[in-house]
Amino acid sequence: MQQQDRPLIGIVGGTGELGRALARRWARAGYSVIIGSRRLASAEAAASALNQAAQAEGWARPGAGAGAEAEGGAEESPAVRGLENSAAAQRAELLVVTVPFAVQAATLASIAPQAQGKILVDVTVPLVPPKVAKVQLPAQGSAGQIAQRVLGEGVRVVSALQNVAAVHLHGDEPIACDVLVCANDKAARQTVIELIADIGLRGLHAGLIDNAAAAEALTSILINLNKRYKTHTGIKITGIG
Repeated sequence: MQQQDRPLIGIVGGTGELGRALARRWARAGYSVIIGSRRLASAEAAASALNQAAQAEGWARPGAGAGAEAEGGAEESPAVRGLENSAAAQRAELLVVTVPFAVQAATLASIAPQAQGKILVDVTVPLVPPKVAKVQLPAQGSAGQIAQRVLGEGVRVVSALQNVAAVHLHGDEPIACDVLVCANDKAARQTVIELIADIGLRGLHAGLIDNAAAAEALTSILINLNKRYKTHTGIKITGIG
């Protein structure tokens, strides 16, 4: 995605392994990122750790951080900023939600007003411990469909990134894994596919939000494979150049 077209990304519930890994990948690719959390201190700590890594590894960018506007357009601003979830959702232009299934609906309801008119990427997988290696799709069809119903048609919900191991995202190399991207809005799917390409993955148009059930169900299968073969699996779709 061209620099001038890059949205400010807000990762709601972003202090976990997956949220922090995605924040690092996008920040390293030149995006400004806000990490959101129910607790401001947790969000600020996660952002501080990533900014320290940016300085140490040499990928920090001057003047492009999420806090630049709020701080009067300072010449130096952090790549990543930490805010409470509602503030992150309000400030960001594109949202990513990385929370456990148990709190997905409540989290989405809490940011629904701030999410209106935006693209929201839902990464939730309906895993119900302790049987996380068993497919357990919800009665509503999928977590992606739940997200669209909770948020309403004013939010373009995109389901993606369920089948990528956080351990790979914490690295810097391209990942040999495809991402199934599902949404009712084709343009929103394309935007997310471009975001995914910028962090070293291949995103693929996988149809309407109803199809998110397939990607979500695959996660339990991959967890089962990981346990059996002591690895971190992903998926690859053949036949597409």
